[in-house]
Amino acid sequence: MTYRFDYSWIAEYWPVILKGLVTTVELTLIGTLFGVALGIACAWTRSLGPRWLRPPVVAYVELIRNTPFLIQLFFIFFGLPSLGVQMTEFQAAVLAMVINLGAYSGEIIRAGIEATPRGQFEAGASLAMTRFETFRHVVLIPALQRIWPALSSQIVIVMLGSSVVSQIAAEDITFAANFIQSRTFRAFESYFLTTGLYLLLALALRQALRGVGNKLFPRRAAR
Repeated sequence: MTYRFDYSWIAEYWPVILKGLVTTVELTLIGTLFGVALGIACAWTRSLGPRWLRPPVVAYVELIRNTPFLIQLFFIFFGLPSLGVQMTEFQAAVLAMVINLGAYSGEIIRAGIEATPRGQFEAGASLAMTRFETFRHVVLIPALQRIWPALSSQIVIVMLGSSVVSQIAAEDITFAANFIQSRTFRAFESYFLTTGLYLLLALALRQALRGVGNKLFPRRAAR
């Protein structure tokens, strides 16, 4: 039996695919921005922050890194309303991605911070820098430069993992594929197209992050 590919439905369902693509990009951009910011805060707390604040941050990081992303998403979308916290599918998806990336990126950034020689802290203090200025200029930027490839890979992984947000009816690419195959019954073509879109997104995201790294860390780009 010879299988016949049929993509005649693309013209009809292209708006659905485009909407899913835009939603995935939005989730990735917002999740990356706030997730990395949360990761920096966690890394600072565990490496340089007050001791009393470290245990809750450690508990958060270990909890997120040792539980499935899908369960975290369900807890936020289905569990929090029981406590009176209502949010849309998109808001729940963003929050889940921020929390997830925050934990993983925090550990990656912490590794970069802890690789900073102690002499550089003393050099910052000798230049009359405040603790914040020392962290920002002497510690954080070099730390990010060291771990940028690993952080970029983690961001791509979170983007690909965002496919599960379709389970709460967030209208991403996977949601679009499920919607299309349920009406056209062309499951192979629908998910083949979805695979290609995720592949293109991943490659484009890697290139974008490489470009951001070259802008932020010109010395690394020169090497």
